Amino acid sequence: MAAQASATRPPKGARTPGSTGRPRGGGGYWIYLAPSAVLFLAVVIVPFLMNVVTSFTRWTGVGTPRWIGLDNYARLLRDEIFWTSFRHNVALIVAMAVVPTVVGLVLAAALFDYIGRWFGARTASALRAAYYLPQVLPVAVAGVVWGWMLNPSFGALNQLLETVGLGSLARDWLGDPDLALATVMAVMVWFQLGYPVVIFMAGLQRVDPGLYEAAEIDGASWWRRFWHITVPQIRPELFVVLLTCTIAALKVFGPIFVLTRGGPGRATNVPSYFSYQNFFQKANVGYGSAIATVLAVIIVVVTFLFLRVQERER
Repeated sequence: MAAQASATRPPKGARTPGSTGRPRGGGGYWIYLAPSAVLFLAVVIVPFLMNVVTSFTRWTGVGTPRWIGLDNYARLLRDEIFWTSFRHNVALIVAMAVVPTVVGLVLAAALFDYIGRWFGARTASALRAAYYLPQVLPVAVAGVVWGWMLNPSFGALNQLLETVGLGSLARDWLGDPDLALATVMAVMVWFQLGYPVVIFMAGLQRVDPGLYEAAEIDGASWWRRFWHITVPQIRPELFVVLLTCTIAALKVFGPIFVLTRGGPGRATNVPSYFSYQNFFQKANVGYGSAIATVLAVIIVVVTFLFLRVQERER
């Protein structure tokens, strides 16, 4: 028996059928990961660490920084402008994460379960592409177009209201401190809506059609099928969309810069733009770094909480 076993055992160093000849430890894969790791280190980690160090200094961007410890952070805690900008950021989370997720989920379900069935997959795909178009447009282009449409003197929106006899509703949409933030929120809903629609429609592709057919045979309405089948089945996509859109809202800068520059007054200021103002307009680099560092920490904490909740749901 021992002789038979030794005869059937492959020679030392020979490849067995199905083996690739590569070491089982997977050490060779590090060669492919190295370029990305170097780029991540150079573009993200090193600048972030430099920003953290700068946040403990008083520096105008020229000359030698002066170490002041936690003074910038103490000032930040007392700065009413920062807290106001952070409240504006919370409002933008509603506009860029909560509303697009809810509306996008309903639209995706309608496109997939109703439009695709009765009007064909091409119609559903065309509508999906139309919703996603704002994501493709450069922020600067979209901002300039919206700025023209909302202009109080010759903007398309006020002209349309005049045409239909609702001229009394015409406003300076971006110049009125009471309306500017709500107007920016509405623009950001339009800008962000296509992303959840595309993600949710992709997620719906993996849902078993038999579930919908069985529910329909049992007499379930479209809304009940949506609530009891669609929502639970694409819960992972829900977490992804909410997380990525929340992060995008926390670090939003481009639309604010193009549409309002944080104004009128400080009506639409957000932490990222407030940090930019201190960096480049006020030459207060240390304080701007402190704002950016706090914002980065908030984003990391929010991401960690989302991942913990998602893991618990699983």
